[in-house]
Amino acid sequence: MRLPESAHTGQPWRIHEIAPDFHVEDIWKFRTPGGGPDDFPALLAALQAERASESTGISGLLFKIRWKLGELFGWDREDAGTGTRVASLRDRLPADLRDTDVPTDDSPLTALYVLDNEYAAEIANGTMHGIMHLGWVPDNTGYHLQMAVLVKPNGWFGRFYMALIKPFRYGIVYPAMTRSWEHTWNDLAVKR
Repeated sequence: MRLPESAHTGQPWRIHEIAPDFHVEDIWKFRTPGGGPDDFPALLAALQAERASESTGISGLLFKIRWKLGELFGWDREDAGTGTRVASLRDRLPADLRDTDVPTDDSPLTALYVLDNEYAAEIANGTMHGIMHLGWVPDNTGYHLQMAVLVKPNGWFGRFYMALIKPFRYGIVYPAMTRSWEHTWNDLAVKR
């Protein structure tokens, strides 16, 4: 379920101090009924373990098309990423966040930090520099998972690209991600 920007900006997330120059592109809520204050690390680990399932279906096909286009047009060249075209946000992290034990996997995103209720990862390419931020937010059912996508488009083409893919994100990618991530939560909740 889409949320207003204030659902992210109104929370005391650490990402605010690190990336104040990034635009809040999307906010999405995932139902995790009955979640408790200490469940975020287990959910994050389960989502990372289930990442392979996101490469299936129409959403997976869209990502494969995107990576192929990036290869053809050079959007994903090494010189378009972090450390070359843009500095990594790790350079902005205060010591307490820099020292967190971040997960490593084969995702195109690079983890920045992980806390008991917050996780951030970045990606940069020829179209934009982006952050996926996950937060664990209290609500009337316990806690829910909230994802924010923060971006700095790369010039006019980056702004055009982000506008072009918006219908695909809202109509296909996020609904598929919602089903997958909520299913992962339900499986985790059954095992507890």
